[in-house]
Amino acid sequence: MTAVHPLYAAMAPTIFEHMSALAREHGAINLGQGFPDEPPHSDMVAAAARALTEKSNQYPPAFGLPELRAAICGFYARRQGLALAPEQVIVTSGATEALAAALLALVAPGDEVILFQPAYDSYAPVIRRVGGVPVSVALRPPHWRYDAADLAAAITPRTRVLMLNDPLNPSGTVASEAELAMIADICARHDLTAICDEVWEDVRFDDIPHRSLLSFPGMAERAVKIGSAGKIFGLTGWKTGWMCAAPALATALGRAHQFLTFTTPPALQWAVAEGLGRPDDWFAAQRNGWAASRRRLGGALDRAGFNVLPNAATWFLCIDLAASGIALSDRDFSERAVPEAGVASIPVSALFEGDGPRHILRLCFAKDGAVLDEAVARLARFRDRLGADRA
Repeated sequence: MTAVHPLYAAMAPTIFEHMSALAREHGAINLGQGFPDEPPHSDMVAAAARALTEKSNQYPPAFGLPELRAAICGFYARRQGLALAPEQVIVTSGATEALAAALLALVAPGDEVILFQPAYDSYAPVIRRVGGVPVSVALRPPHWRYDAADLAAAITPRTRVLMLNDPLNPSGTVASEAELAMIADICARHDLTAICDEVWEDVRFDDIPHRSLLSFPGMAERAVKIGSAGKIFGLTGWKTGWMCAAPALATALGRAHQFLTFTTPPALQWAVAEGLGRPDDWFAAQRNGWAASRRRLGGALDRAGFNVLPNAATWFLCIDLAASGIALSDRDFSERAVPEAGVASIPVSALFEGDGPRHILRLCFAKDGAVLDEAVARLARFRDRLGADRA
């Protein structure tokens, strides 16, 4: 019998794969997996097409095209006030690859890694695969605040890395300046390296510029900032991401990256470089479109009697099932809602290790307005049927 690593032998499909497969099977509206339904920006597609025909299609430099590394530095200087040099940037095949490379470069067997829960589902498996130990710090709805006492209690002499996802998927919340300062102070005092998953940095609706943990005192030499063109441009299938860090850290990150994907398709890199140089009003128009969809879904849910949790970023809104009059757990509700209501969603409990809420549901709003309206109507009818069944 072929030997399989026990981590993967026992691993179930991701919740995103599972719910999307159910949606396809039942022809359901898919508000689970997060990707926009609108056509891609024609100018971004045109830039990639030009690059395919006019530029090289051979291996680009392992750490990324110089044009893209420079464009990333310019983008962050303009929009976040960060002073980065191109040698601090490593281009990756998506942010998930960047996360894996960072963990491979920074975590040794036996090292403990702080994970705030809920967490993107790739974090813990990769930590375990490299021999690290995930240590969970639970955040609590509805505001999902970072608590200094909870974080301090999780740190031991074996803690080496802290992972921070801000803005936070699945909740769509954003850490406050004070919370970020607290996390930076704890990292500095305990000599921790922070892996900062900031892929949603440019999908914010609170009119507050994103601030990276990398920019806080003491963090420049101990933070890895991860970004994603897929989220910035709504082109999730392009799988173009990057890591930014101090030169010594960046070198180690690049060494891990070179034995994962080695490079990323050059045409996409050239197109992303061109896109990052577009004026701020180009990005504002895109964000305004997403904001309109966010308002449409949030308003429809509210009018239908669903309790919508506070949200400031990402393509997602969360609802509190218990406060919406639904007694089912989020997993039971989401599983039943596909065949019975024709709507796919994501139960937040699937992104939570250990004790945590079992009544929060995530819905993607980056869809056509009529689709969002129909999805809410179906969910409301399903909720009403559940109530009638209990009566």
